Amino acid sequence: MASGANSLMWFRKGLRLHDNPALEYAAKGSKFLYPVFVIDPHYMEPDPTAFSPGSSKAGLNRIQFLLESLVDLDLSLKKVGSRLLVLNGDPGEVLIRCLKEWSIGKLCFEYDTEPYYQALDEKVKGYVSGTGVEIFSPVSHTLYNPADIIRKNGGSPPLSYQSFLKLAGQPSWATTPLSTTISSLPPIGNTGSFAVSEVPTVRELGYEDLAEDERTPFKGGESEALKRLRESIANKEWVANFEKPKGDPSAFLKPATTVLSPYLKFGCLSSRYFYQCIQDILKCSKKHTSPPVSLLGQLLWRDFFYTAAFGTPNFDQMKGNIICKQIPWKNDDELLAAWRDSRTGFPWIDAIMVQLRKWGWIHHLARHSVACFLTRGDLFVHWERGRHVFERLLIDSDWAINNGNWLWLSCSSFFYQYNRIYSPISFGKKYDPAGNYIRHFLPVLKDMPKEYIYEPWTAPISVQRKAKCIIGVDYPKPVVSHDSASKECKMRLGEAYALNKKLNGLVSDEDLNELRKKTDNESTTLDSVSRKKKQKFID
Repeated sequence: MASGANSLMWFRKGLRLHDNPALEYAAKGSKFLYPVFVIDPHYMEPDPTAFSPGSSKAGLNRIQFLLESLVDLDLSLKKVGSRLLVLNGDPGEVLIRCLKEWSIGKLCFEYDTEPYYQALDEKVKGYVSGTGVEIFSPVSHTLYNPADIIRKNGGSPPLSYQSFLKLAGQPSWATTPLSTTISSLPPIGNTGSFAVSEVPTVRELGYEDLAEDERTPFKGGESEALKRLRESIANKEWVANFEKPKGDPSAFLKPATTVLSPYLKFGCLSSRYFYQCIQDILKCSKKHTSPPVSLLGQLLWRDFFYTAAFGTPNFDQMKGNIICKQIPWKNDDELLAAWRDSRTGFPWIDAIMVQLRKWGWIHHLARHSVACFLTRGDLFVHWERGRHVFERLLIDSDWAINNGNWLWLSCSSFFYQYNRIYSPISFGKKYDPAGNYIRHFLPVLKDMPKEYIYEPWTAPISVQRKAKCIIGVDYPKPVVSHDSASKECKMRLGEAYALNKKLNGLVSDEDLNELRKKTDNESTTLDSVSRKKKQKFID
């Protein structure tokens, strides 16, 4: 260590005191400890051109959740003799200035596998090398170190969940008690010429406050995360019998899952601590579910996607991504906007998209429904376009998991049974036959009789008038016919799969354009055949 006396703890995710090895190490043997969070304009600056309030990277609900998490972290630090130093600017440049001005001998931060942070960390490490400053960057955001799993697999990530489980085994730390409390931290030294601020409000960042009904019901922070965790695991039987596909995507008064994902995303909750809490319950349970469907299985899915993302160049795009099928998706702005803005004319889909915009969270099966509908189920719009909308609006938006799920749900990677489609009509009906979820999030349909609530365009005009909702006036007509659209999507995917197989995945832009022309022609033929059949039926 250069001076040995001063440490800097650089918070990015990992916004917690419990199970924070970087913070513990920063405190050890230090005279002064500087806990820093940098407000990154790349992430926080308002973007007036975006389709919803927020920055170019994040919707306002997620920015608000992050600010609440920082306020909570600051309060926790104050209880142990410290505080959070909030600085503004490009994080790499700000950090380098801090290291110089505060004579830092030890720089600690949680390891991050996201490409943005990988590049940022390389920049900071490049400056530090040769200065004598010690860097400590432990893996504590995930259960495993993705690099270890990739090494065990011979240099590439496992692409099936079962092979991931076999390689992963028991996490190395699983049998050792994790440090969950910090009793005191070294004081903060002189901050010199730095403009240190308190955690800003959304208004101070240049935003308007969100209206009450546009604001997520989930509050950020470690205190809230631990409270939610305690409530979730209090019902030991629920934990032991948790079975993922059996949740109810239409439950909104009391969501059918833990809603711990945003807290794991920002590291307000340690995934390792969550893992140990679940293990303690399972040890005492006579019978319990197992991965992939169990609660523990959900945490392991998270690590599966982190590992796949870390070991796959261009994981967040189709082009240049070796694990992604090359498919001639449409880039239809109108269809994308109808989906994004809850105007598809399919109430189940539109209600989910309203909940996403307002809450910043939707049940995983609701995510499956709308992602399938946009891509391989009905609209055949590029998964990258849908991913971008989720990335912005979800408070739990996580680079690896969001991209992994879109690759999966569009049948571009991991899952290839493209004939299995979530119906935008019958899937929601199975859980909520009365349509209460739709009535709540789409009040324009609140008086529609339950027989028509999932397909209001089939309601006789007298019923529409009585429900004060005329289809095509008060609520849109469907943008596609689900039956013919899903047939067309299957045809297009079948052709694309055949091309990928024939060319061994080495599909050029030219190949895709040729296929697009061919399938467009076939689609026109399909259309005219189905129109003739309809006409015959009417005659």
